[in-house]
Amino acid sequence: MRAARFPAYCAAHNQTLLRGPALSKPISESADTTLKILVIDETPIRRAILEAGLREAGFSNVTMLATSTGLIDHIYKLDPDVILMDLDNPSRDVLEQMFQVSRAVRRPIAMFVETSDKVTIEAAIDAGVSAYIVDGLKKERVRPILEMTISRFRAFDRLRTELEETKSALKDRKVIEKAKGILMKSRGLDEEAAYALLRKTAMGQGKRLAEVAEGLISTFDLLKE
Repeated sequence: MRAARFPAYCAAHNQTLLRGPALSKPISESADTTLKILVIDETPIRRAILEAGLREAGFSNVTMLATSTGLIDHIYKLDPDVILMDLDNPSRDVLEQMFQVSRAVRRPIAMFVETSDKVTIEAAIDAGVSAYIVDGLKKERVRPILEMTISRFRAFDRLRTELEETKSALKDRKVIEKAKGILMKSRGLDEEAAYALLRKTAMGQGKRLAEVAEGLISTFDLLKE
């Protein structure tokens, strides 16, 4: 397993993944039939049900895997749009491996199991599994489940993006405020003049305001040492 290819998204429980690029291909707005779908199931009968359901729904770009061995490498090689996993009655170790997959790739993932409990379901959701389907695997349900999986993924992905942007904006604001304080104290400027100087410098250097502020803070901290 090539650890350098793991992306930065990590869940809060049990595992910390190494950083690396996420899969790059965008996800379609709906479950259109051009989607590349990866099905992972060790049981031939269940695998056949999933494949039949997908084929009958018009999906032709389907790859079937009979084992989860080397799963991360398979996923990066195939670069699927959606991942469907059938785990029967998974043990804790098997679930953790699947959760690592969901944390490692930003893709819609549906996990099929025979039985489960509240703790396991919550752990799967925390790990990034878009849909956790308990019992009742029928080929007629495959397309609705696929559409629900994509819809949930997109909703969670929007929330995650908004949260990341909010955190980034808050961090930038704190850095800019600190840089303004340094200028106000060292140059005797008021707040408006300090901000204007930072903005003028950023425009002159073709950088973001927060980048200039970070550079100023770093220089100031270096001179204090």
